[in-house]
Amino acid sequence: MWKLFATQYVNDWEEVCYQPTALGYVALVVIGLLCIAVAVAIVKRSGNGGKQITTRQLIFSAMAMALATVTSMIKLFDAPMGGSVTLCSMLFITLIGYWYGPRVGILTGVAYGILQLVIDPYILSLPQMIVDYPLAFGALGMSGFFSESKNGLQKGYLLGIFGRWVFAFLSGYIFFAYYAWDGWNPAAYSAVYNLAYIGIEGAITLVLISLPPVKNALLAVKKQALGE
Repeated sequence: MWKLFATQYVNDWEEVCYQPTALGYVALVVIGLLCIAVAVAIVKRSGNGGKQITTRQLIFSAMAMALATVTSMIKLFDAPMGGSVTLCSMLFITLIGYWYGPRVGILTGVAYGILQLVIDPYILSLPQMIVDYPLAFGALGMSGFFSESKNGLQKGYLLGIFGRWVFAFLSGYIFFAYYAWDGWNPAAYSAVYNLAYIGIEGAITLVLISLPPVKNALLAVKKQALGE
């Protein structure tokens, strides 16, 4: 069954990896669309407005995914064994959680993770794929837990990238322990390695969104996203 969705190959590090087949890509796209559909259904049931507002939220979620995808390709630094510091790409998914709550944010993050998997797949096994893509990026949507809090965007962003770091740490510890630096425990290696690129991008983004002009601009966009 697995062979219908992925083909096996050996990469430059002599790892046995998998590349999605045409049917595999179709399945990933369908799963991503289902995540968005479920997010829309959740919004509709939550009583946040009628059909027009639901459509607005769908549009803003799609725009956030598009912006996150574009900025993820603008890399300020590439880590040697995966991961990179991008142009604030994680921010756009956390914005959806902050605007529409954690359920919609997490599902949008999962859909974005699947989109990243379609664009640049790195698959060693099904569990690794799930942890590195839908779970890690889905965690960014936890920003919604601070949607009603003072300085909620900053707090939510920190929670979202922390969630992504947790899954990146688990992936590094479970699936990539053999890359640990000499003399390093695999857990310590994974924690530091993944904190480096996630933390650097997180620090840059936090400084940026705390600047008054950016803060005011994001507040204006939030009002449009909520239809206020």
